[in-house]
Amino acid sequence: MVLLTWIAEVADEPLVLEPADRRVEWETNTWSLGAADEDRSSLSVAEVVAAFERTAAAIRERIRDLGFSRVATFYVWHDKQAGQLRCSTGSVSPDALPFSGTYVASDDLGPVVEGFLADGEPGFIAWSDLDEVQSLSEKTETEPEIMPFGVWGSSVGASR
Repeated sequence: MVLLTWIAEVADEPLVLEPADRRVEWETNTWSLGAADEDRSSLSVAEVVAAFERTAAAIRERIRDLGFSRVATFYVWHDKQAGQLRCSTGSVSPDALPFSGTYVASDDLGPVVEGFLADGEPGFIAWSDLDEVQSLSEKTETEPEIMPFGVWGSSVGASR
């Protein structure tokens, strides 16, 4: 159950809350977590969700101890292209996370974890899927619609 250990360790990793420099926050506070096939098949969604909730609670305590009095969010998403769960902490609210793509913030981590655990070929995207997008784009001469991805967020700073 290496994945659960890695999730727990995120709470003790370096943490930078610098509202004036989001790039430094992103680079310092963002973690990529993979899982071996054994973990994917043996872990339940509830176990992984509980591990992230414990990590969020620990980060919340760290931020409180630091005396940081602004809003902060610990958030998790499934990076399908990399086949990883990713998590980060930022001095932003859940509706202002630093993604360039379209996302949907949720307070339900289950679907994010379920998608990750069910991913039988992490990071694999079939060429045929890429060709379909390209041909669709050529036919319509517009950009294909990009589906928003789910992101779970937990408030770990002061609420506003």
